[in-house]
Amino acid sequence: MAEITAAAVKALREMTDLPMMACKKALQEAGGDQDKAIEILREEAGKIQLKRSDNATSEGRITVLSSDDGSNTVMLEIVCESAPVAGGEDLTNFANACAAQLLANPEVNTVEDLLKLDSEKAAGKTLNDDFMDMLNKIREKIVVSKIARAKAPSGSYVHHDGKTGVLFQAAGESADAELLRGVAMHIAALKPTVVKEDELDSAVVAEERNRLVEEAKATGKPDNIIEKIVDGRMKTFFVEQGVLVYQPFAVDDSKTVSQALAEKGLEAVSFTRWAIGG
Repeated sequence: MAEITAAAVKALREMTDLPMMACKKALQEAGGDQDKAIEILREEAGKIQLKRSDNATSEGRITVLSSDDGSNTVMLEIVCESAPVAGGEDLTNFANACAAQLLANPEVNTVEDLLKLDSEKAAGKTLNDDFMDMLNKIREKIVVSKIARAKAPSGSYVHHDGKTGVLFQAAGESADAELLRGVAMHIAALKPTVVKEDELDSAVVAEERNRLVEEAKATGKPDNIIEKIVDGRMKTFFVEQGVLVYQPFAVDDSKTVSQALAEKGLEAVSFTRWAIGG
């Protein structure tokens, strides 16, 4: 067996940030070969992930990053078992590195392809290598679970605890950053279910409209007045059903989200809202 020097163990520890004894054991198994020892340590990380595969991941963090010109924004979710890990430096740094690479590689649309991208730490390493190194150090279940993208005009928001994140996609010629972020914050707080009414179950909408028509007819009012009454009450129904464009805007509830956007020549298109642990 090759002699494992303290200097070799120290060098491996500095590279992996893993305990001295784990580094020494890996070097012994690898016959002193540093690269092989690193692979052994990563294999151990895979075993940890398998062993803890049934563990609940109710903690984690959501990371959002936009290009300097605001033309592209990405959102990434990583889940884990415990709050200290979710808020820790290792996971935070890894999440930021993933978001940066996701933003720099617009062709990547899956977590699998994301983890194949280059590591920012060292040449020849991938994000998956960084992930396995982090897993081996932390030794709990961690999953890079979701990615999402949006192009300008869009808005984004992540709550201060990192557990709720929103990407909001709009359409239009302008890009009012403050308004778009405000709509993203609105979505985070009010939890709309759909963007527009045509995304609701058409049978449910038709049933409600028919019910309101029958109620309005019972008042004996003329048909043109009945239609206005029903249209007004349907707006209330759409708010109750969580239709984004009909909701009073959280930033200024004197107008709806649709009206606030229209004032800036914008229209709501879609949104992605994630919440860690539900």
